[in-house]
Amino acid sequence: MADRRFDAVVIGGGHHGVIVACYLARAGLTVGVFERRDQLGGGATSTRGPAPGFLMNRFAHWTRFYGHPAYRDFNLQAEGLRYVFPDENQGIAFEDGSSFIGCSAFTIADAGAGGVGAGGGGPIYSQANVDRTREQIRRFSPRDADTYVDLLEKYARYWKPAFSQHRFMPPAPWGTPDPLEALVEDPASGIEPVHQLMTVRQLACDFFESPELRTLFMRAVAISTGCFADDVIGLQGLLHMLPSTLAFEAPAVAIGASQSVSDALVAAGRRLGVEYFAQAEVDEILASGERAIGIQLAQGERVAADLVVSGLGLTQTVLRLMRNVPVDARIVRRLRNIHYDRGQLFSVNVALHEPPRYAAAERNPGFGPQARLLWGPNDPDYLVTRYQPEIFLRGHADRLYAYSAVDTQWDPSRAPEGKHLVAIHEFGAPRRLFSAGQWRAIKDSLQRTMLEQWRRYAPNMTPDNIIAIDVIGPDDVEASLPDMIEGGFSEGAMIASQLGRFRPIPELAQYRTILQNVYTCSSNLHPGAGIGRGSSYNCFQRIAADLGLARS
Repeated sequence: MADRRFDAVVIGGGHHGVIVACYLARAGLTVGVFERRDQLGGGATSTRGPAPGFLMNRFAHWTRFYGHPAYRDFNLQAEGLRYVFPDENQGIAFEDGSSFIGCSAFTIADAGAGGVGAGGGGPIYSQANVDRTREQIRRFSPRDADTYVDLLEKYARYWKPAFSQHRFMPPAPWGTPDPLEALVEDPASGIEPVHQLMTVRQLACDFFESPELRTLFMRAVAISTGCFADDVIGLQGLLHMLPSTLAFEAPAVAIGASQSVSDALVAAGRRLGVEYFAQAEVDEILASGERAIGIQLAQGERVAADLVVSGLGLTQTVLRLMRNVPVDARIVRRLRNIHYDRGQLFSVNVALHEPPRYAAAERNPGFGPQARLLWGPNDPDYLVTRYQPEIFLRGHADRLYAYSAVDTQWDPSRAPEGKHLVAIHEFGAPRRLFSAGQWRAIKDSLQRTMLEQWRRYAPNMTPDNIIAIDVIGPDDVEASLPDMIEGGFSEGAMIASQLGRFRPIPELAQYRTILQNVYTCSSNLHPGAGIGRGSSYNCFQRIAADLGLARS
């Protein structure tokens, strides 16, 4: 690889790295992508397991990449990325036998064999689903049922357009309202100034009166943002989580697991001339004056480039890869002060002979096959006061809130014929709080606790139904993906002080770095964590504006 030159090099072959590579190549640049691991995709990767014949997601599971501009811009349907859209979005079973089913207010129609849009499909409002969800909520609280209908109207009219715009644009400068902040100025939107500052539990109590909806909201916030009850999630978190909690949009199952997202992007990149180098760890960004001149690999080879884009977070990009570049002390201090103690997950894959059969279906027919299914105590006070402390003190909570998905109901290719695979996410502690030996014990304890409690909700989850279990903890995540500091999926806590124009620090929140031709595109930047989020797309927009590149 000695003496190689590219117009642009991308550091890291995670999903954001392969996205930005496609856009750079389409703009006419020669592009090389350099990845430390032997597998491209970062968090959007899948492996064989937990038993022969099964294909499991190790990290990201609910991808929803069909809403990303790259899905259309690079015709990822033609590259093999397909989704199916179960009609029933979300369910939660409580310890007392009660339950809730949320059906998608907007369904995806005519997806066809080629995926979204292959038959002209798109979101279609379903009054039947809205009526069913409203009646499900009414059993807990008539007021909450009315709130659901009111928020759905506000979502369709105000929130959805603003959130989509916010997601796929660089942060607005201080003093200029971004699309979400503009909603605060419109009383009809239902978003008030105080909502920007409320904690998760305050928001739960402000919008809902029933313990069931409060519990569901707080736990849904955790799975999507990594934040707990006393965290402030800002308008971005609120306007993402209310629609998610109330099942406004259709769920999505990627055929072939999360790896299919990365594979389709890499295939599109190859068609555009992108070159990919696996097992090629970048050790340093080489600089001359205020500009980068290329990169040096861990093996010693140098690669020249006019443009460097890092798919790693700013902590790694600036403090490690630019270690020989002078950095202002204030920036160093703030980079070291980024909060990473949120978003630590156990990713559990369970191979089964038959899918879980939930007792809640006796009282609520149809409960069980929802695309996202949660079980746990109907106890918002426990979520507020004890859930996080137990996790941080012991590694996992005593009473679990397990988020699960049986994707093999819609994608049987991921398991042997007639068998099923369940993916479960539950929260863990930051990696540094426990030693390697303690993490092994914690994962064993989690597995025992999970199976014992699961049987209370699904009596058929007995040992003879279980083929194999694989438990991935925060320690495994950080070891495999060092950019996921403390083993958290959010690559920097999704708290209000680290969102938007402040993510991850105000001085470096616009995808530019301390060298003129070095940019960053990871989820460490706005809009944050999530496979379908827009940081790499926004980074390219910034590069294109700075360099005068074609954007389409």
